[in-house]
Amino acid sequence: MQRKGTQPRLVQAMKDIWALPDLRRKILFTLGILAIFRFLSHVPLPLPGIQEALREFFQEQLLFGMVDLFSGGAMSSFSIVATGIFPYITASIIMQLLVPVIPRLQAISQEGDVGRQRINRITHMLTVPLAGLQGYGMLTILRVQGITAPYEPLDPLTITTIIATMVAGTIFLVWLGELITERGIGNGISIIIFGGIVASLPEMIGRAFIAARDPEGLTVFLILSAATLVLIVIFVEAHRRIPVQYARSSFRAGRMYRQSGSTYIPLRVNTAGMIPIIFAVAIMQFPATIASFFMGPADDPNFWNRVAEIFQADTFLYQGAYFLLVIGFAFFYTLTIFEQMNLSQTLQRQSGFIHGVRPGKATSDYLNRVIRRITFGGALFLAIVAIMPFVASQIAGVEVLVLQSTAMLIAVGVALDTMKQLEAQLTMRRYEGFLK
Repeated sequence: MQRKGTQPRLVQAMKDIWALPDLRRKILFTLGILAIFRFLSHVPLPLPGIQEALREFFQEQLLFGMVDLFSGGAMSSFSIVATGIFPYITASIIMQLLVPVIPRLQAISQEGDVGRQRINRITHMLTVPLAGLQGYGMLTILRVQGITAPYEPLDPLTITTIIATMVAGTIFLVWLGELITERGIGNGISIIIFGGIVASLPEMIGRAFIAARDPEGLTVFLILSAATLVLIVIFVEAHRRIPVQYARSSFRAGRMYRQSGSTYIPLRVNTAGMIPIIFAVAIMQFPATIASFFMGPADDPNFWNRVAEIFQADTFLYQGAYFLLVIGFAFFYTLTIFEQMNLSQTLQRQSGFIHGVRPGKATSDYLNRVIRRITFGGALFLAIVAIMPFVASQIAGVEVLVLQSTAMLIAVGVALDTMKQLEAQLTMRRYEGFLK
């Protein structure tokens, strides 16, 4: 039965969770996996002594900063899990885009649980070469930038060992994430990303305070950060409910009976999640990354130096292009995934219909119009979140980490999803949960 008391709801819910042996075991298992992940992020690769130069380099490069965010700082520490789980995320995105395009993959995805397992196995196989390419690219850029100069020239065996270790570290992290999904609480991959972000919070806050030269600027920055957090919570949870009616017939005692019921389809305002920001960062940083291979001395006004200067993240031109790219990718990814869901045919097979809309093509056109309208709000939200650190630094005069709002978006999404899972576990046992 539901437990009552005078204690705050959150405190009571935490006590209820800890009192249930299976939930307590899942939480402790999840925390144990996170501890293993944080330990691995501090085990260095066989090039010690370059961590300080790496941190300075990643603070200036937005793309590598994004990868470092997903690795929980393991990349800037040049640890055995330096590539993090970013190759797996990239492989998952590629598979999501290929499934509706390639008929064979589309057929596999429609085979139920067996099909999902096969798609997941293909994703794992694709992760290996992507991790190898990322590890090789990272090592090459570090060599071009002179960060590995104390160890040059690197022999082929050392290079192979470093890349193989990075690949093994990525696969091991993916395995740990799947263990959390199977035996712990929440989505394992998201939880590992969340753990890396939380581990970086003290450094983020410390940099914000150190960078603030006046209390007024810091106050404005904190207000903008709080407003961003509220905006993220609102838009992560926002959705449009589409009422659906169901009509079914049953034959009992020699007579035909018609039964009806109603429910709704929740269409999220931010269906695409973080993926548009990841795509936009990759596109915006690609020219600067290529230019870094061919740049000359800082005072040399050659073509590649000019390209690298144009694509610096602290310019209005860069942030404007970044803003538009996030909006474009949000529409592209949302419409691609929505088309793959094929809701109109699913409703028709289940004898469901939207009131006032004919089944079939009319329903499909109606849902497409709705998703396009609400996606505009979600895309605008993502674009504002993406450029919010730049806006905050211009208004408050505080130099902060460029990825702070991105980290907040990931952390809030994972925290809300995990709380919903805990809420469901408590509700099944007739306990009062976190949410109303």
